[in-house]
Parts: sequence; C-alpha cells; structure tokens
Amino acid sequence: MSRIGKLPITLPSSVTINISEQNQVTVKGPKGELKQQVNADMKIAINDGVLTIERPSEAKEHKALHGLYRSLINNMVIGVTEGFRKELELVGVGYRVTNNGQILDLSLGFTHSIFLELPTEVKIETKMERNKSPLIILESCDKQLIGQVCAKIRSFRSPEPYKGKGVRFVGEQIRRKSGKTAASK
Repeated sequence: MSRIGKLPITLPSSVTINISEQNQVTVKGPKGELKQQVNADMKIAINDGVLTIERPSEAKEHKALHGLYRSLINNMVIGVTEGFRKELELVGVGYRVTNNGQILDLSLGFTHSIFLELPTEVKIETKMERNKSPLIILESCDKQLIGQVCAKIRSFRSPEPYKGKGVRFVGEQIRRKSGKTAASK
C-alpha cells in the first residue's frame, strides 16, 4: 500500500466533511470552505471522526492517486482549521512593496511598478521597516492557491546567484556564485 495513502486523517470537531455522489469532497471549518473532486475509483469512508481512503487495485495509477488524494484532503482539513501562512522578503536596494486592499504594488528596480490583484481568499499584509527588508505576508486556507500566488510574486524578480537580490521566502538559502574575480586567481 501507499505509505501516505494508507494513513488515516483525524478530523477535528470543528470540521465537517460532505462527500457527494460524484465524489466531490467539501470540507468546512472555522477558516473557510474548500472543495476537491476525487477520482471515482477511490472510496472515501468516515468512521468515528477518522477519514480513510481506499483504492480498488494495485495498479500504478491507483497507487499514485491514493497518496495524492489523501494529501489533498489532509491539506484541506489543515487549511480550514489552522490555515497556511507564507512570508516573502524583498532583498535589494530600493525594493519596496505596499498594498491597497487586494492590490499589491511592487517596486523591484524596473522602470515601472508592478501591480498584482490577489484573489479574495488570500489575505495580504505588507511590512516596511527601517533597515530591514520589506516583507509580504500571505495567509489563506487553500494551500495550492497561496503557493501559486507566492510563485507569481517571486517570478517578477527571482533571486539571482551573485548578490542574492530578488524576491525570496523568509529563511530561504540562496546558492551564491563567486563571480569573475574569484575565477581568475
């Protein structure tokens, strides 16, 4: 069996799960509501506050889907109870960030500012403190959505290997290159 797929998901008391006839799983909790369409072959069962997923055969496709859907449903349960939080920092001279509601205004060394409208499911907060890198703090109950938004923001100016300038996650280590002077010695 799949090591991930066979793990049961314990459901907190604040979470309710509905499974429709078309195998659409709806998870509701204090932070929101998420939906996921599950393959019709997978069988989902809820017993005594524990959700389990079973696969019909040992086929390679069924093994892959078994672990996938278990992880997706587990992330949905975690998202509606605790939520997900990502922090990005802007490293570079003159890099700035502000937000006006759901519109993010990035100044990343280009001749123009970059405006990005974020989905309503993502809460945003920006911090600009003296002598510190500007921070972008994103919170959401949907792990996939928050990851996609972070990847989009990071794609505007990904960290470069020589000086380390760009948009990166807080605590991320960038592999640095030495440059021309170190190579000529």
